[in-house]
Amino acid sequence: MKTILNIIWLVLSGFWLFLGYLLAGVILCITIIGIPFGIAAFRIGVYALWPFGYTTVERRDAGAPSCVGNVLWLVLAGWWLALAHIVTGIAMCLTIIGIPFGIANFKLIPVSLFPLGREIVPTDQPFATR
Repeated sequence: MKTILNIIWLVLSGFWLFLGYLLAGVILCITIIGIPFGIAAFRIGVYALWPFGYTTVERRDAGAPSCVGNVLWLVLAGWWLALAHIVTGIAMCLTIIGIPFGIANFKLIPVSLFPLGREIVPTDQPFATR
């Protein structure tokens, strides 16, 4: 079932989300300071490409730099991304067929708010560690 949902998601919105996060990652990687944020944008882009069957977990080894980076991300880009995912999630939930896709948009909110110090794992192993 998750394969079918991922294919429909890819065709309807996943590809465009992936391209947007990919472009943001490339722009962020141009500067040395933006490289960690660019890598986070690439990670979110891959998650936005195939959201069904995956989840995000907090990395316990992430320290203070990821906390500071998350605050910067939240102020500069995170809340805009989260707002966009909320609006599109609500719009997709207006139809019965769109409910799983709206839920997928809601799954992207936490990682779009605080991407540093998180990793994406398959849902069959949500407590995987590195």
